[in-house]
Amino acid sequence: MMDGKLLARARDGLARRREENAALRAEREKRVYARVPEIRDADAALRALMGEVISAAASHAGPEALAEIERRSGELCRKKETLLAAHGFAPDYLDEIVSCPRCRDRGYLADGSMCACLEKRYEAERERELREAARLGDESFSDFDLGYYEGQARQYMELALAACRQFAVSFGPGAPNLLLQGGTGLGKTFLSRCVARVVSGRGFSVDYEPAQAAFAAFEAQKFSRDPETWERSSQQVEKMLNCDLLILDDLGTEMTTAFTQSALYNILNTRLSAGKKTIVSTNLSDTELAERYIPQTVSRLSGEFDTLTFKGRDIRAIRKERRYL
Repeated sequence: MMDGKLLARARDGLARRREENAALRAEREKRVYARVPEIRDADAALRALMGEVISAAASHAGPEALAEIERRSGELCRKKETLLAAHGFAPDYLDEIVSCPRCRDRGYLADGSMCACLEKRYEAERERELREAARLGDESFSDFDLGYYEGQARQYMELALAACRQFAVSFGPGAPNLLLQGGTGLGKTFLSRCVARVVSGRGFSVDYEPAQAAFAAFEAQKFSRDPETWERSSQQVEKMLNCDLLILDDLGTEMTTAFTQSALYNILNTRLSAGKKTIVSTNLSDTELAERYIPQTVSRLSGEFDTLTFKGRDIRAIRKERRYL
């Protein structure tokens, strides 16, 4: 079933295209009339003939009258074509401009079925919304450079890359939850965003949330008195709890309070209970997680998530060193 909001945006896009085409045709007409006034006169005569057709139909005129109108109309059209050619214009230069000849930019065919051009626009709107919801950029698994890792760290990172790639291409109800765990600057955020890009491209709903932003949304939903802020944060919380894949990035960078502890447990427990999949990335070790979060949260992270360990040196530091070599 199509999303009504996205379909409306796709229709609006077609409407804008019709307006652009109409404006282009009007510019052409203005240019031709300025150079060849006789064509303007011929168009005026054709419009007058249309009025005669309507009058003849209303008065039940005989076939002879209609045939005469048709003859005059044909002469005027041929005159226009001759004049256009004589002044270097194509015969169809003043025809209606359409981007889709099947539906003439209306989005629907004569039998009422949706045209392929509108379906294509709808899919484009759907992909755009998925990308915006997941806060996606241009991250790609092919751009993940294993050259930054050496020795045993490279073995860990080869496994992490392969696991994230496989998770993305096979994502579905049977997918695991993932805990991406390791130091700063090792590629956790990059790989999680690569996963988001692939999964959203396959039609699943994805939400990418830095931990600080996620807990801020829960706080605003509970305490904000501004209606717009409350509505916006409520939608964000709803998305976090119910999307097919939630990526909670940089867990541990937020200020830990009783409220954030409760919000984190709510996120994990609600999604696990509903069978929704989650990726959590953190710089914290197992010991640091246990020290920072309540046992119920740690139990879910350790028992319900598959851990991918990230090792190596901070890539940003390596890049800085290489700049000065």
